[in-house]
Amino acid sequence: MPQCPICSREGDIEFIEQHVDTCTGPETSRSSSQVQISSLLTGRRPSSANTASRSNTSAGTGEIIDLDSDDSGKDTKRRKVVPSQKEDKPVLGPTDETVDVGLLRQQAKIPLAERLRPKSLAEYVGQSHLVGPGGILRGFIEHDRIPSMILWGPPGVGKTSIARIISQVTKSRFVELSATSSGMAECRKCFEDAKNELRLTKRRTILFCDEIHRFNKSQQDVFLPYVERGDIVLVGATTENPSFQLNSALLSRCRVFTLNKLKPEELNRVILKALLMINRVRKYVNAQPMLRLTRESVEYLSDIADGDSRSALNLLDLTDSHYANGDDPSAGDLKSIEVDVETLRSILKRTHMVYDRVGDAHYDTISAFHKSIRGSDPDAAMFYLGRMLKGGESPLYIARRMIRIASEDVGVLDDSCLPFAIATYQAVQFVGLPEADMALVHCAVKLARAKKSVQIYRAWGKLNQMLDNEPAVASSPIPLHLRNAPTKLMKDLDYGKSYKYNPDFLDGKVKQEYLPEALRGYEFIEEAHLGWRPDTDL
Repeated sequence: MPQCPICSREGDIEFIEQHVDTCTGPETSRSSSQVQISSLLTGRRPSSANTASRSNTSAGTGEIIDLDSDDSGKDTKRRKVVPSQKEDKPVLGPTDETVDVGLLRQQAKIPLAERLRPKSLAEYVGQSHLVGPGGILRGFIEHDRIPSMILWGPPGVGKTSIARIISQVTKSRFVELSATSSGMAECRKCFEDAKNELRLTKRRTILFCDEIHRFNKSQQDVFLPYVERGDIVLVGATTENPSFQLNSALLSRCRVFTLNKLKPEELNRVILKALLMINRVRKYVNAQPMLRLTRESVEYLSDIADGDSRSALNLLDLTDSHYANGDDPSAGDLKSIEVDVETLRSILKRTHMVYDRVGDAHYDTISAFHKSIRGSDPDAAMFYLGRMLKGGESPLYIARRMIRIASEDVGVLDDSCLPFAIATYQAVQFVGLPEADMALVHCAVKLARAKKSVQIYRAWGKLNQMLDNEPAVASSPIPLHLRNAPTKLMKDLDYGKSYKYNPDFLDGKVKQEYLPEALRGYEFIEEAHLGWRPDTDL
């Protein structure tokens, strides 16, 4: 349950946002409360001497609450009782106040997702199967016995955060690289440094490589000898299936840990923690009204983010920016602003967040894109493609769908479309966005303009239906003359007997049966490429 950042009183989010406006702390004067607030904002605990000199309580002791970790629903307060000294006029030094506010102002410039990044396993939200009590990865981290591993999961689920936590607790040397910005020269230098470090100091080097799938297979080969010899412990993070994107030799030397999308309740906790952080900046630095999100609004943000904590925090940041710019004239001089679902939806639409990856919106848009290509409308195909890319859809997901379209809807009438779609997928892999956007547009327009044929699509569907519904046909014996005969016994059983090798005959034409006897004369592939019904609306 959320807590007041000043007095730690618990309540739902609506109560806390109202209560914090008037809260002055437990049994303390206004100045004492300000000192405690300053320590909360900066993450620093005031020293006993400073606290005593600034206290003005009637009791003999003053209680200072350290809320470094304010997870919702968890009592993680650490209480420190400090002797209080009564003064005639409790004063908060202007220099201290400036430093505190200055630090908070500095922190406010950092992206919200980075400010909220957990620094320990206690602050980490989600992935309880890995880092929860009894989790295998938690044991590795706590005992500082980190193996080479691949962290595989969708964006915003905590892959980089786990690596950063490892960097905080390990005694090994920790180096961080990103495949999007680091070249092989930098990697080789890191490998040599790690080898020398191990030889001279016996200290291992943990190398965290973000977006490791962005290195191609030949580049990944460079990692192999150093991982194999133990010169480095590789921690790779990827959003793509490592079975397809990573070198099999490298993959065999790493453990793969799968991270799942955050559950709605976990994402709600992240949003509430972020909201407290935003409101501290709004109230004590910017002198702006605080934001109050209804429970429905929190759940709406969680739904749109679809298990992606970074996406949820970016949406919350957009909402904060909307009110920070004074875009809402109704705010006036209010101490707090209530943001309900309708208001939130309106704000996100005005900030061009018209596409989300939740349920129907995701599937409806890709469906409209596919059907626009099938209907040979390149303009509509471009529109839905642009809508998906602007909304943050994975370009590889779109490229995979176009590979399917090339075979399903274009088929045998334009054999150039399938290799073209595969080349588009590879282009997206090699260069990424924004450079790969034209490759996606090029492919979409080519597919839309190509002649269409569903001949093989229908034939394949007919065949699979037969195999599913007629077990006798599915298990019908293969004709003897088509069977392989590598041994004398098989030849004695007439395997391969009377088979006619087509290249030995004129034009390769022979009279020979290829289907099992139960299917003799059956044709799966029809002559027609499309249907025969006319559209009465034309």
